[in-house]
Amino acid sequence: MSKEVIIMGIDPGTNVMGFGAIVLQNDTPRLLGMKELRLNKIDDPHLKLKLIYEECQEMIEKFKPHEIAIEAPFYASNPQSMLKLGRAQGVAMAAVISKNVSVTEYSPRKVKKSITGKGAASKEQIAQMLVTLLNLHSIPTSLDVSDALAVALCHSYNRKKSNPNRKNYGSWRSYIKDNPHKLYTSNNSKG
Repeated sequence: MSKEVIIMGIDPGTNVMGFGAIVLQNDTPRLLGMKELRLNKIDDPHLKLKLIYEECQEMIEKFKPHEIAIEAPFYASNPQSMLKLGRAQGVAMAAVISKNVSVTEYSPRKVKKSITGKGAASKEQIAQMLVTLLNLHSIPTSLDVSDALAVALCHSYNRKKSNPNRKNYGSWRSYIKDNPHKLYTSNNSKG
């Protein structure tokens, strides 16, 4: 029986934040849970950051992920918006790190390409693909939640698929040195 791996995705935001968790077993993902955090009615930016931190920690306690993926802020023409989004992401990452869980950051374009095959896909296209990829009964009602699930699924596609202790070789020479029995020569042919 293979070990299950739980991956939580976070779509950071200062007005709405999405959380989504999937379970991988035999590299097959299934939905574990999702949640939306609405912050748009809170005026105090410091209180928003406090709530983001607390909610991230609460979601980590709830889903108990082995790994967490977070969407990187996208470039915006408004520097003030970019700064606010960067703060939200930073607070979320601090919450993750304080729980000793590994975190990986993915650009929005990489997430979109991993899920739909197109780096310029719309949020609605991503949500629709998640129905198929996670065998959902319906499209998630929140696009922020579907983005969080997409980030988790993107991470599942980009993580080490087999043995986490697998050695990465920098050249064929180093591979052959460690695996001489796999080298084909005329001496080990049968004919």
